[in-house]
Amino acid sequence: MPSLAELRDAIDRIDGEIHAALVARGDVVGQVIAAKEAAGDTGSAFRPDREAALMRSIVLKNPGRWPVDAPENIWRVIVATSTYTQVPFSVHADISGGDAPMRESMRFHFGFTVPFVPTVSAEAVIAAVAASNGDLGMFRADLPGESAWWRGLEAPEAPKVIARLPFAERVDHPVGLPVFVISKPLSGGLARETILASVRAERWSREAAEALSPLGAALVCATGDANGANLLIAHPAQVDAATLTAALVRAKCAPMRYAEVGCHAARFAF
Repeated sequence: MPSLAELRDAIDRIDGEIHAALVARGDVVGQVIAAKEAAGDTGSAFRPDREAALMRSIVLKNPGRWPVDAPENIWRVIVATSTYTQVPFSVHADISGGDAPMRESMRFHFGFTVPFVPTVSAEAVIAAVAASNGDLGMFRADLPGESAWWRGLEAPEAPKVIARLPFAERVDHPVGLPVFVISKPLSGGLARETILASVRAERWSREAAEALSPLGAALVCATGDANGANLLIAHPAQVDAATLTAALVRAKCAPMRYAEVGCHAARFAF
């Protein structure tokens, strides 16, 4: 068996290698920035598709003696910080349901380098992102349907949902609060596995919910008034708008409007 001093030397050597790898990664990110500038690429640095693929890969790897939350958090912070060094951004978060859960989720997924900006509602988050130069927004995915906040995402130029966190869901996740992340519309790099649609319908019923289930679709939020129902529906990307609305018509819940308000990677249970 190696001595305790030898083991500590081995840890120091590994720590040095980790630090050197982080520096090298940062150098490559710098080259990415330079390459984008040379090509005149002024697009967003956010790539939800790459992030989702990376996180699936991370949580499926053998973590050894580490709990899976640790590498998940470390890689999320590395990715978010790398993105921040390309294009600085803030995260506007709705804390109306409690500051601590939202702040913990934001810090777990984006680290402490990215500024946290608290707001008081999903509508306020949407407005802040729309008025920004490239910030992100966060609010609970299970917000009560007191107001149809998702209608603020309908216009083509309005912010859109680009992710649902956490990427890997499990009952013992330290920040298992389900949240949506929004940004201004992205031209590429989207994780178009699950589509979020704002649907205005004549009404909502149990039959309508049953009609969605065989499609792999589900109601996320709903509000109603004397003129009908405002629905936020999540459905697989392979289910198009016509198929979804036809299912609702058969359930006597005729849609009067369908508008895509975002997309995200498919929910991944671990």
